[in-house]
Amino acid sequence: MKFIETQLKDAYIIEIEPIEDERGFFARSWCQKEFVKHNLNPNLVQCNISFNHKQGTLRGMHYQEKPHEEAKLVRCTRGAIYDVIIDLRQQSLTFKQWIAVELTADNHKMLYVPEGMAHGFQTLCDNTDVFYQMSEFYHPECVRGIRWNDKTFDITWPKIPFCLSERDANYQDFNC
Repeated sequence: MKFIETQLKDAYIIEIEPIEDERGFFARSWCQKEFVKHNLNPNLVQCNISFNHKQGTLRGMHYQEKPHEEAKLVRCTRGAIYDVIIDLRQQSLTFKQWIAVELTADNHKMLYVPEGMAHGFQTLCDNTDVFYQMSEFYHPECVRGIRWNDKTFDITWPKIPFCLSERDANYQDFNC
């Protein structure tokens, strides 16, 4: 696996290193030793799947606050997404900065989202599946979000959302 640093501290794009033959390829998509070696949270306690019917669906920007902050490893297993993370760690040199990465079933890239960052994505095609590996269990009392179009961050999305939950549409502006 290749760990590629992003401009956000502690966030990585992870690429597989396929070993190909006449059948196709084989590759590792997770290795606890590699995560430890890169000082990333190696604890996985939950996996989630997000299925999205329509291109333009937007989910986010979500995070869990202390004491149940979570790291995520995100991969698109069918279709394509524009995956966005925002650094919400006040002590970070990249506080309030964001990045976007295109994750597709074909490019096999993954995005490591460290604790203290908000995460969201927009689908780039119909019938898209997103697979998450999480370092923390779901704690509804700690779930928080930031509105997808909050001017504090001025995220550039590929298109106006076609489908957005009421909760995601009504998050408050970031206040810090």
